[in-house]
Amino acid sequence: MKSAIITGVGVVGLCFLAAAMVKSNPNEAAYQEYAVQELSNYLKSNVCKKSLGILEKLINNRCDKIVDTASPQMHDIIAASTVRHDFVIFSVYHTELKISDWVPSYKFETVGAFDRFYTYNAQQN
Repeated sequence: MKSAIITGVGVVGLCFLAAAMVKSNPNEAAYQEYAVQELSNYLKSNVCKKSLGILEKLINNRCDKIVDTASPQMHDIIAASTVRHDFVIFSVYHTELKISDWVPSYKFETVGAFDRFYTYNAQQN
Protein backbone atom coordinates (compact mmCIF):
# COMPACT_ATOMS: atom_id res chain seq x y z
CA MET A 1 0.00 0.00 0.00
CA LYS A 2 2.76 2.45 0.97
CA SER A 3 4.81 1.63 -2.13
CA ALA A 4 1.74 2.09 -4.36
CA ILE A 5 1.23 5.60 -2.96
CA ILE A 6 4.90 6.46 -3.47
CA THR A 7 4.76 5.09 -7.02
CA GLY A 8 1.57 7.06 -7.74
CA VAL A 9 3.09 10.29 -6.43
CA GLY A 10 6.20 9.62 -8.52
CA VAL A 11 4.17 9.06 -11.68
CA VAL A 12 2.11 12.21 -11.10
CA GLY A 13 5.33 14.15 -10.48
CA LEU A 14 6.85 12.86 -13.71
CA CYS A 15 3.70 13.82 -15.60
CA PHE A 16 3.91 17.38 -14.26
CA LEU A 17 7.62 17.54 -15.14
CA ALA A 18 6.93 16.31 -18.68
CA ALA A 19 4.10 18.84 -19.09
CA ALA A 20 6.38 21.64 -17.88
CA MET A 21 9.11 20.54 -20.30
CA VAL A 22 6.68 20.43 -23.24
CA LYS A 23 5.42 23.91 -22.42
CA SER A 24 8.94 25.33 -21.97
CA ASN A 25 10.55 23.74 -25.06
CA PRO A 26 11.88 26.84 -26.87
CA ASN A 27 11.05 27.29 -30.55
CA GLU A 28 13.30 27.93 -33.54
CA ALA A 29 12.84 31.70 -33.46
CA ALA A 30 14.04 31.79 -29.85
CA TYR A 31 17.08 29.71 -30.81
CA GLN A 32 17.91 32.06 -33.66
CA GLU A 33 17.80 35.05 -31.29
CA TYR A 34 20.03 33.16 -28.83
CA ALA A 35 22.50 32.19 -31.58
CA VAL A 36 22.70 35.74 -32.98
CA GLN A 37 23.34 37.11 -29.49
CA GLU A 38 26.05 34.52 -28.78
CA LEU A 39 27.71 35.09 -32.16
CA SER A 40 27.60 38.87 -31.67
CA ASN A 41 29.16 38.56 -28.21
CA TYR A 42 31.86 36.27 -29.59
CA LEU A 43 32.70 38.64 -32.44
CA LYS A 44 32.78 41.68 -30.16
CA SER A 45 34.99 40.06 -27.53
CA ASN A 46 37.25 37.88 -29.71
CA VAL A 47 37.48 39.67 -33.04
CA CYS A 48 36.86 43.35 -32.29
CA LYS A 49 38.95 43.50 -29.11
CA LYS A 50 42.02 41.65 -30.40
CA SER A 51 43.30 44.28 -32.81
CA LEU A 52 46.71 45.79 -32.12
CA GLY A 53 47.86 48.19 -34.88
CA ILE A 54 46.81 51.79 -35.44
CA LEU A 55 44.62 50.90 -38.42
CA GLU A 56 43.07 48.05 -36.46
CA LYS A 57 42.37 50.39 -33.53
CA LEU A 58 40.52 52.75 -35.85
CA ILE A 59 38.52 49.83 -37.23
CA ASN A 60 38.00 48.44 -33.72
CA ASN A 61 36.20 51.61 -32.65
CA ARG A 62 33.52 50.82 -35.23
CA CYS A 63 33.67 47.04 -35.00
CA ASP A 64 30.99 46.73 -32.32
CA LYS A 65 28.67 48.93 -34.39
CA ILE A 66 29.37 46.86 -37.51
CA VAL A 67 28.51 43.67 -35.63
CA ASP A 68 25.26 45.21 -34.36
CA THR A 69 24.39 46.42 -37.86
CA ALA A 70 25.01 42.93 -39.31
CA SER A 71 22.59 41.30 -36.86
CA PRO A 72 19.75 40.83 -39.39
CA GLN A 73 22.15 39.16 -41.84
CA MET A 74 23.51 36.93 -39.07
CA HIS A 75 19.94 35.99 -38.21
CA ASP A 76 19.30 34.92 -41.81
CA ILE A 77 22.57 32.94 -42.01
CA ILE A 78 21.82 31.12 -38.76
CA ALA A 79 18.25 30.39 -39.84
CA ALA A 80 19.48 28.92 -43.13
CA SER A 81 22.25 26.83 -41.55
CA THR A 82 20.39 25.34 -38.57
CA VAL A 83 18.55 22.03 -38.34
CA ARG A 84 16.18 21.49 -35.40
CA HIS A 85 15.36 18.06 -34.02
CA ASP A 86 12.24 18.41 -31.86
CA PHE A 87 11.80 15.75 -29.19
CA VAL A 88 8.67 17.42 -27.73
CA ILE A 89 10.14 17.89 -24.24
CA PHE A 90 13.41 19.35 -25.58
CA SER A 91 15.01 20.23 -28.92
CA VAL A 92 18.50 19.75 -30.34
CA TYR A 93 19.84 22.35 -32.77
CA HIS A 94 22.70 21.69 -35.20
CA THR A 95 24.19 24.82 -36.77
CA GLU A 96 26.98 24.82 -39.35
CA LEU A 97 28.23 28.33 -40.13
CA LYS A 98 30.17 28.61 -43.39
CA ILE A 99 30.30 32.18 -44.61
CA SER A 100 33.14 32.00 -47.15
CA ASP A 101 36.28 30.05 -47.96
CA TRP A 102 38.36 32.79 -46.35
CA VAL A 103 36.67 32.52 -42.97
CA PRO A 104 36.81 29.33 -40.89
CA SER A 105 33.57 27.41 -40.58
CA TYR A 106 32.04 26.51 -37.23
CA LYS A 107 29.74 23.78 -35.99
CA PHE A 108 27.51 24.19 -32.95
CA GLU A 109 25.25 21.74 -31.14
CA THR A 110 22.76 23.16 -28.67
CA VAL A 111 19.99 21.75 -26.51
CA GLY A 112 16.88 23.81 -25.84
CA ALA A 113 14.87 22.99 -22.71
CA PHE A 114 13.09 24.88 -19.93
CA ASP A 115 13.14 28.09 -22.04
CA ARG A 116 16.97 28.04 -22.06
CA PHE A 117 19.72 26.98 -24.44
CA TYR A 118 22.83 25.01 -23.61
CA THR A 119 25.55 24.80 -26.26
CA TYR A 120 27.36 21.57 -25.51
CA ASN A 121 29.59 21.40 -28.59
CA ALA A 122 31.29 24.20 -30.51
CA GLN A 123 34.12 23.49 -32.88
CA GLN A 124 35.98 25.24 -35.65
CA ASN A 125 36.31 23.25 -38.86
